[in-house]
Amino acid sequence: MDMTPKQIVEYLDKYVIGQKNAKKTIALALRTRYRRMQLDEIMRQEIKPKNILMIGSTGVGKTEISRRLAKMMKVPFIKVEASKYTEVGFVGRDVESMIRDLVVNSVSIVKEEQEKNNREKIHNYVINRIVEKLLPPLPEGASESKKDDYQRLLEAIEKRVESGEMDEKTIEIELDKSALQVEFADTNLPPEMIKVQESFSQIFASINKEDKKKELKVKDAKLLLRQEASAKLLDMNAINAEALRRAENGGIIFLDEIDKIALNEKSQGRNDPSKEGVQRDLLPIVEGSSVSTKYGTIQTDHILFIAAGAFHVSKPSDLIPELQGRFPLRVELESLDEETLYQILTQTENSLLKQYQALLGVEDMDLVFEDEAVKAIAKLSHKANETAEDIGARRLHTVLERILEDISFEADEYKGREFKVTSELVHEKLDIIVEDDDLSRYIL
Repeated sequence: MDMTPKQIVEYLDKYVIGQKNAKKTIALALRTRYRRMQLDEIMRQEIKPKNILMIGSTGVGKTEISRRLAKMMKVPFIKVEASKYTEVGFVGRDVESMIRDLVVNSVSIVKEEQEKNNREKIHNYVINRIVEKLLPPLPEGASESKKDDYQRLLEAIEKRVESGEMDEKTIEIELDKSALQVEFADTNLPPEMIKVQESFSQIFASINKEDKKKELKVKDAKLLLRQEASAKLLDMNAINAEALRRAENGGIIFLDEIDKIALNEKSQGRNDPSKEGVQRDLLPIVEGSSVSTKYGTIQTDHILFIAAGAFHVSKPSDLIPELQGRFPLRVELESLDEETLYQILTQTENSLLKQYQALLGVEDMDLVFEDEAVKAIAKLSHKANETAEDIGARRLHTVLERILEDISFEADEYKGREFKVTSELVHEKLDIIVEDDDLSRYIL
């Protein structure tokens, strides 16, 4: 990913308002990874990733930044919740499964790239297999004129299959069982167990000698044959090796809700399998260790970890000291004020307002938000955040749904017409609720 820090920040600015420190820190961390990959092997091994700890209330942009990074980057990326894991020895997901998840994600990225590179070969394979069933081959010894007629007919059918004209026609195809074996993707199982499952699958597949003949519509056959073509034409060993390399050198794990595994002095039950034990299990993975996966062994030394948490009840210092040291970069995200909420509604790409306009546009209704109405929405959302729990930008979802509920329900009555959302309508719908603390807590 050859993007400068400024370009990364500019991209994030389209979707996340404010939080410049967080964007800058993450942009630098990503660029440092690119710089490291340009160095010689000896120096590259010495440079460790600077893991990041993001601190901020819910709804201020932590998860949104990670979500946008996942879309922007072509590197293995997963988002996991720390609270889902348990200490080794307890029933539940062990922390090593996040590394296996990352490798699975990396394999899917590399496989998708290879499928794009071999798109024409895969496409030709699928079309040829379908055309074979629609047009039987010529008998041996056919005359030249018959061969010419056959070739013209073949080309005509190929065009009809490609255009989708034949999609509803039913054909019988034989599927390659080895190419369509079920992929075991339960990353919570140890690799040894996954290999045992796959071995049993292969044994049962070899015992079952029946031909995999199926009657399918052409459009369904295209999907199955595309899988078969990928399995036959792509070198999965090379794909797996490249996926492991990318996960090792460019993988990023966004570890959300890390505050949920912190233990402050008042916490009870230090043997809780989802807390201190999980922190200790995380240490070797974040520091650097070998993890076995079904695709091979991966070293975690150069995987970048971005941890995030609200830290309302606990604080970063409540994490065990060893884990704190593994996250040297700290960045605090600011709470959202009224102006920021207004900018989120008006300046982000595909903002909530645009989403509602697009949804109601399906009903041939022109939904228009007056600027004063948008300011009123931002003001009342901010006030609701102050009086009730502060849930940041997520409050906008609830507020807008409250305002537009009746309009959306009666959208058919406004077909071909414009509907203006005014500040009067906003206040009519929200004032009573926002002013009443009890109502605000339960409704907004």
